[in-house]
Amino acid sequence: MRRFLRSGHDPARERLKRDLFQFNKLLCPVLAPQLRGAEGTRLQVCAECFSLQTVEHGFPHQPSALGYSLSLRILAIGTRSGAVKLYGAPGVEFMGLHRENNAVVQIRFLPGQCQLVTLLDDNSLHLWSLKVKGGVSELQEDESFTLRGPPGAAPSATQITVVLPHSSRELLYLGTESGNVFVVQLPAFRTLEDQTISSDAVLQRLPEEARHRRVFEMVEALQEHPRDPNQVLIGYSRGLIVVWDLRGRRVLCHFLSSQQLENVCWQRDGHLIVSCHSDGSYGQWPVSSDSQRAEPLRSCVPYGPFPCKAITKIFWLTTRQGLPFTIFQGGMPRASYGDRHCISVVHDGQQTAFDFTSRVIDFTVLTEADPAAAFDDPYALVVLAEEELVVIDLRAAGWPPVQPPYLASLHCSAITCSHHVSNIPLKLWERLVAAGSQQHTHFSTMEWPIDGGTSLAPAAPQRDLLLTGHEDGTVRFWDASGVCLRLLYKLSTVRVFVTDTDPSDNLNAQGEDEWPPLRKVGSFDPYSDDPRLGIQKIFLCKYSGYLAVAGTAGQVLVLELNDEEAEHAVEQVEADLLQDQEGYRWKGHERLCARPGPVHFEPGFQPFVLVQCQPPAVVTSLALHSEWRLVAFGTSHGFGLFDHQQRQQVFVKCTLHPSDQLALEGPLSRVKSLKKSLRQSFRRIRRSRVSSRKRRPAGPPGEVQEGGARAERPGVQNMELAPVQRKIEARSAEDSFTGFVRTLYFADTYLRDSSRHCPSLWAGTNGGTVYAFALRVPPAERRMDEPVRAEQAKEIQLMHRAPVLGILVLDGHSVPLPEPLEVAHDLSKSPDMQGSHQLLVVSEEQFKVFTLPKVSAKLKLKLTALEGSRVRRVSVAHFSSCRAEDYGEHHLAVLTNLGDVQVVSLPLLKPQVRYSCIRREDVSGIASCVFTKYGQGFYLISPSEFERFSLSTKWLVEPRCLVDSTKSHSRPPNGSGPEKALGQARNSGSQSDGEERRPGPVMEHALLNDERVLKEIQSTLEGDRGSYGNWRPQRMAVGYSLSNGGAE
Repeated sequence: MRRFLRSGHDPARERLKRDLFQFNKLLCPVLAPQLRGAEGTRLQVCAECFSLQTVEHGFPHQPSALGYSLSLRILAIGTRSGAVKLYGAPGVEFMGLHRENNAVVQIRFLPGQCQLVTLLDDNSLHLWSLKVKGGVSELQEDESFTLRGPPGAAPSATQITVVLPHSSRELLYLGTESGNVFVVQLPAFRTLEDQTISSDAVLQRLPEEARHRRVFEMVEALQEHPRDPNQVLIGYSRGLIVVWDLRGRRVLCHFLSSQQLENVCWQRDGHLIVSCHSDGSYGQWPVSSDSQRAEPLRSCVPYGPFPCKAITKIFWLTTRQGLPFTIFQGGMPRASYGDRHCISVVHDGQQTAFDFTSRVIDFTVLTEADPAAAFDDPYALVVLAEEELVVIDLRAAGWPPVQPPYLASLHCSAITCSHHVSNIPLKLWERLVAAGSQQHTHFSTMEWPIDGGTSLAPAAPQRDLLLTGHEDGTVRFWDASGVCLRLLYKLSTVRVFVTDTDPSDNLNAQGEDEWPPLRKVGSFDPYSDDPRLGIQKIFLCKYSGYLAVAGTAGQVLVLELNDEEAEHAVEQVEADLLQDQEGYRWKGHERLCARPGPVHFEPGFQPFVLVQCQPPAVVTSLALHSEWRLVAFGTSHGFGLFDHQQRQQVFVKCTLHPSDQLALEGPLSRVKSLKKSLRQSFRRIRRSRVSSRKRRPAGPPGEVQEGGARAERPGVQNMELAPVQRKIEARSAEDSFTGFVRTLYFADTYLRDSSRHCPSLWAGTNGGTVYAFALRVPPAERRMDEPVRAEQAKEIQLMHRAPVLGILVLDGHSVPLPEPLEVAHDLSKSPDMQGSHQLLVVSEEQFKVFTLPKVSAKLKLKLTALEGSRVRRVSVAHFSSCRAEDYGEHHLAVLTNLGDVQVVSLPLLKPQVRYSCIRREDVSGIASCVFTKYGQGFYLISPSEFERFSLSTKWLVEPRCLVDSTKSHSRPPNGSGPEKALGQARNSGSQSDGEERRPGPVMEHALLNDERVLKEIQSTLEGDRGSYGNWRPQRMAVGYSLSNGGAE
């Protein structure tokens, strides 16, 4: 059978595209000259415009371990899926992934070195190094090792419980469940059997009275003497504490506790040991050559006398003022506060129990880095909780928290939507920062204390905002200009509505005499007062400062930016989307009740009007035109237009189908069966006609167009056979939610005739219907006197009734129309209103271009029929050339249900490049994706992390940073650190000059823990192992560096 022909399809070009447009853009200039004529020029233009980079923002999902280097001032976080992430100064970030998808149990930095050791839950040890390559540092795994016992030994004999890097930088002491301490030489991971400290050897060197007790079980603690590297403290779970002489291989002193040991801390001068126990107590043991005490010098139960939970970790830190800091985890009264996650700080008569809303994984205290210093002088407490990282300033009065420049808890309330705005004007940016600074007064003035490394990335070329809507009714404004995602401002819509909780209530308020002295810290709060408050759609106009926010219960708020606090009433207007429907009954939730009377609002975005949709269904689409002062909104029942300048409704349109089974009940459903049978009969007739037409061997060389239109096919001699198309059945009009409004779009175009253009509103539904309304907006001088009028001018029904996801109007030069007020601010050229305009309609299955005003089909691109995928997200992006500053093209950035990201040209609808970006099983990640105006994108790889990718070669967030182990870091004076530098660099993944960056898999799988998904990922990795190098079992020189999820 003869197949239809497609123009401009060159197999050589397609093969080269696969080579050129994978993760490496460096190959493109080399291979492009091999092409001939216009094809080579076109491919070189693609190489200059398209590339793929990835960066991650947010808090690591499911953290499991914490490490810190006092000398490097670098923080390390390990996760349950085997990822290791390092953080220093803002912009200094590294990421590594173990070959095994096992949880990271412990992380230990080697003293004074750019190296760290990780312990996994499979009992394997891994040595990582920060190596300088090409002027930047990169994180590499050097060696891997598993401690093995003698043949026939029990697994517990070598199950590692504690890892201690020795100050000699060559030895690693490993405490085990059997009570033995093994010694391993670095970097080769060679076991030194002659230096093993066995439990039998320790037992023989103990006095007679200590030998009769069952004191040897697992090793709970290993610590090196602060002043003498030849002494090591060994703490056993049964309560025995031993100071072991490494050179003389003897017990210098020992201590016996009646309670199970949890952890120990050695005072800086080595004269005192503090132990914590399972009964919620801690004890002090003085150290001397003749130390042999059955009872501690002092024992304390901080939250007694009632039974308490175990104190799992403790710090005893000296200060120049003489009074030490006692910082410990746990120990709360078991009956009343046993479910709290607390870390207590005691100093100079002040005691506070910091209460976290998620489980505490680990914590550390930042102290004087010089080991020869006489005092610890702690200045910051770093707590890694399961859902956030909290840093407490220990030098300021009241111990306030420090605002983090990265590791933001994006999911402090569950993210429900996101919206990106590029190139924010300076004035709006400064006003947002000023409003946000007034919300951050409870933070400490201390500079970020974790400031190791240097960011080499250039300053961000422009200011970008990422807005996230949350389940608790808040909208957070994030600085997305570079690698560090920093919170600028938080907007809460709760005050507008009546809820069970008074927003003025202080949940952290507590009486002075209450015990324990709890204080809530952190921002993570997963509970919402009312799920109807959830934000579903956001639209911000960066030029006018107007913001539209829509929620779960049909509420649409229009806000404007105000630099001063205000108190005013919010005007409420009801929009009934079912004016022409009868016999309808809403089964869903009720509407939110607006708060009557004036409401007090903080500086920032303040609502002035509330549009309440009826029925109060979820708002599914939103559009704002700040120049016309109009806002459009859509739900599953219809859409409406509101004039927020005159505060009145313009029109509403119901899009419900009479046979929508989930929406209608009553008289209209009685004729459902008759209509259904007639519709199915006509569909069968239409299908048989189409099938017979396809069986005819002869036919014009063009694709069948809806409505009888056919695309032009120039250059028949250059055509090739198109692939066989899948047969796509037309969707039934009776499918549920066919009236679901998916997209809204404002445009000034030719809608009625070709001689006069006018404002218009376009709406696309889930049933493949496009509505076009002509608008009459009065001129500025009569804007408040005359109403805005609307009249339906067009209605387009797509043949396959696929959901309409995007609508776009192209001007006479085939360029997308500019944003509102963009031309007025001289940031865009005026659109060409002389030539004919074109309408692009993007559905789940295809892209189709119509001419305006006749709305006749011109050309289309079938996605589902050719590739089997469906469009999930689409946006217009401007791709600038990395070689020619003044050259750029507008294209469509497309995300499919298979997780592929594609670029489709405008207006010819030619596929340019395609990358595999998101796993097809990651439905939530695909649904959360949002594109930017310049070819970047964000999507959630976990509830707490965004993955950022870039398709443009010019607009890259390229991480570059350097860590130098020879650079000395001292404690910042007066609790302040180096000047903040919110750079862009994040990872060591930059390659040296002239090196090729090899493609690697995207690393969102490092954040998953579902067993089924992990098995699937493991099988995938085994199939692609060639890109990871040759792995060797047991001990291996891995040479495995990770660059934003790829292997180098």
